[in-house]
Order: sequence, then structure tokens, then C-alpha cells
Amino acid sequence: MPMHWFLPVWVIVLTAAGWSCHGISAARFLSLLCLGIVLWTLIEYAAHRFLFHLKLNSERGKQFIFLIHGNHHADPADHLRNMMPLIVTLPLAAIIWSGLWLAFGPAGTAAFTGFGIGYVMYDLTHYATHQYSGSSTLFQRLKQHHLRHHYVAPEANYAITAIFWDTVFRTCAPRRRR
Repeated sequence: MPMHWFLPVWVIVLTAAGWSCHGISAARFLSLLCLGIVLWTLIEYAAHRFLFHLKLNSERGKQFIFLIHGNHHADPADHLRNMMPLIVTLPLAAIIWSGLWLAFGPAGTAAFTGFGIGYVMYDLTHYATHQYSGSSTLFQRLKQHHLRHHYVAPEANYAITAIFWDTVFRTCAPRRRR
């Protein structure tokens, strides 16, 4: 599995974030953690729909979109194009964590911890939908939903881990009639 470097790094980052939430009760920490996970799912959907599939006219703009996401659509089965590299995600995480901490102190860090857990769940799920067959009903549903985005309707099915957002925002790809 080419992501041998991925999980240990995120376990360290998110453990450090979680441990640094001094002065927050366990109940508040868990509430903020869940809020962070939900916030991640919404950001995941919005980034995929509005940034990764942004239609730009300039050549530089088109190259930028291809670099951040178009190359993944060009070859969805390439395991090297299924996850964002740490060189991109760690600086973004540092910016998000810093912003949340500056705005909300330890509560922001607790929310960041959930946000980061949501991101890791997304990246692992996204990788798995392209690289593994899996047998669980939930995994098969997530995989089918995402692969329809790649192979049937690239203008739909933007959510990866929380596919209910496609229902909420009415961006589900129509199902084939039997």
C-alpha cells in the first residue's frame, strides 16, 4: 500500500491536537470533535463541487484545476492520483489549525481534531473506492456513488464520505432505469 507514510503522520498530528485541548471537558471535546467531522464533510463536498470542478477560461486556470484535480479524472485508477500529498495537506492543516486556535482557543483545536479525522476518513475512503473491491454494503454504496462521478456523471456525485450532501444539494447522478 503506497500510503505507508500517510497514517502515522496524521495519527501524530491529530493525537497532538487532541492532547493539546486543555481545559475542555470530555463531553465538550467530543461535541466539538463531531462538529469538526461534520464540518469536514461539508468542506469536502463544497471543495470538490466548486473548486475541483471549477470551469476557468485562462490556460493557467485550466492548468491549475488539472493539477489539483483534473489529473485524477484523467486516470482515476492511478493509485498515485488518489490522495493529496502530505506536502499539500500538512501546510493546509497547519493554517486551518492555527486559524481555529486563534479564533476559538482550545475549542478550535478540538474542532480541528474532528476536521482532521474527517479528512483522514475521506482520503482513506477515496483511495479505497479506487483501489479496493471491498464487500461491505456501506463500502459498495460509497464506491458506486463515487465511481458514477468518474465514469457516468462528472457533474454530479461530489460527496465521497457523506453522500447525503448530494441528496441535500440535489447533485445525485440519476440512477439508470432497469
